[in-house]
Amino acid sequence: MLVKSFFFTKKSDEQLIVSFVLEKFGYKVRSVKFFKEAFTHKSSINHDQLTSNERLEFLGDSIIDTVIAKILYLKFPNEDEGFLTRLKSKLVSRISLAIIADKIEISRILKYNKNLSINLETIQGNAFEAVIGAIFLDGGYKSVEKSLKEYILKKHIDISEVLIKEVDFKSRLFIWSQKNQTPFHFEVLSEIKKKTSWQYIIVVKINNKEYGLGVGPSKKKAEQQACQNTLVLLNQL
Repeated sequence: MLVKSFFFTKKSDEQLIVSFVLEKFGYKVRSVKFFKEAFTHKSSINHDQLTSNERLEFLGDSIIDTVIAKILYLKFPNEDEGFLTRLKSKLVSRISLAIIADKIEISRILKYNKNLSINLETIQGNAFEAVIGAIFLDGGYKSVEKSLKEYILKKHIDISEVLIKEVDFKSRLFIWSQKNQTPFHFEVLSEIKKKTSWQYIIVVKINNKEYGLGVGPSKKKAEQQACQNTLVLLNQL
């Protein structure tokens, strides 16, 4: 009877894991062993029996970085490396992942020693990365991409809100253009070389109509000013 009870509990745990991953990540588990490891914090194991999720966390961290980079690259075709890097760093930061992990209640499945003083936010975020690593090993890159895009970003992350927090006028104008389905572009009116610097004059164009004008020692600064002035004209500031 004890043996039967043990195996029933084990099977129930596996069913919980499979159901959780399907519900929260939209992924149908093939081999549950990767996911049992992903939900196992090192504080809960005897080192001669189980493996903790630290290696999967390492893998998941790299995969998340790659997938989010691709998503942003395709979503913002006109933005430079600096913009994409700043936005990616916010989306994949420890704080962001811990918040997502808390939202999906990953602690319900996570195995850890509750008698120890452990930062739950941190180990939840780490477990989230580990689950992504498990999905990658079990189903490949496309499965991770679909999970992050359709289940995580769509349900738990508002990219527009992240952009607004940047206090970046260019980002805010981009949000406005997305919401109103009205694209904009920059036109360089002049580039003047002075003794030790340059002066750029740039204008924002919407539907071939000139809006805000920007002047600055670099194209980036001139574009920011042009976007700020455009937002004023659009009554967005």
